[in-house]
Amino acid sequence: MPELLDYEPVIFEPARGEEEPLSPVQEEILQLKKERNAIILAHNYQVGSIQRIADYVGDSLGLAYKAAETDAEVILFCGVHFMAETAKIVNPDKKVLLPDLEAGCSLSDSCPPERLAAYKEQNPDVYVVAYINCSAGVKALSDVICTSGNAVRIVENIPQDRPVLFVPDQNLGQWVAARTGRKMRLWPGSCYVHILFTVRALEKLKSRYPDAPIVAHPECTEAVRDMADEVCSTEKMVGFAKNHPADRFIVITEAGMLHRLHREVPEKTFIAGPTENCACNECRFMKMNTIEKVRDALKNLSPEITLPEEIRQAAYTPIKRMLDWSR
Repeated sequence: MPELLDYEPVIFEPARGEEEPLSPVQEEILQLKKERNAIILAHNYQVGSIQRIADYVGDSLGLAYKAAETDAEVILFCGVHFMAETAKIVNPDKKVLLPDLEAGCSLSDSCPPERLAAYKEQNPDVYVVAYINCSAGVKALSDVICTSGNAVRIVENIPQDRPVLFVPDQNLGQWVAARTGRKMRLWPGSCYVHILFTVRALEKLKSRYPDAPIVAHPECTEAVRDMADEVCSTEKMVGFAKNHPADRFIVITEAGMLHRLHREVPEKTFIAGPTENCACNECRFMKMNTIEKVRDALKNLSPEITLPEEIRQAAYTPIKRMLDWSR
């Protein structure tokens, strides 16, 4: 007998028929994009209306590559602050816009640059691996950057004779350490969204959909990861859903990912991972970007991301190392 749920699950059923026409605001954005010679990059956690008009939708690694490769004069980054900073780090001569400058990140905030600098001063031999979900100041203090999609490969490339500090996500770091067998010191940080997923809530949902494989992001706690059929980055979730024979999946990450899965794997059903209090889980920072703010950013060419040049240059080296090691 399935356990009773305290809410109705958020479910994206298989797509039927054609998509709705673009809204007037979306049409205006596409026109402004041409006029500004701009590219719109959107993270998987953005709302569906933004994902639909983006030139590229992806995870942090894919977005970093696209930002590094673009010939556009303007990069409109629909994500959070550290992501737009990354685009500016690899494109110092381009105008980088973020629809809402207040779109921050709890994980990034957990590792202030001054605290990391103090740790390095006390531990001068440590090799710092920084998850890309951190500020430009932290990147500037790091030896190499990683994303959830390439973290295992990055850590496997680190010299064996160096002690490793993994910042700022301890859950991702724990997962990478288990996959690589590499002992690492873990910074005590976490994503407030992913740690809200619990085994109890997931067990209730699974009892209703026992045939649905669970795919979870590695930022989740170990107990939740242990329940998953697959633990992977958001980008790899798309491939997992395409290639797995199941018709429906329980997706344990920020709910915006279901828009991407629904568009790219339209024949299958996706069920949002629950928390103890709600049927899905959304990042309040990611959702600060709205379709109207995207339009206004292109119209006004602001808010713009700026960085001190010495910070940008220092942060570029570990990002470039990541991009080279990931090819």
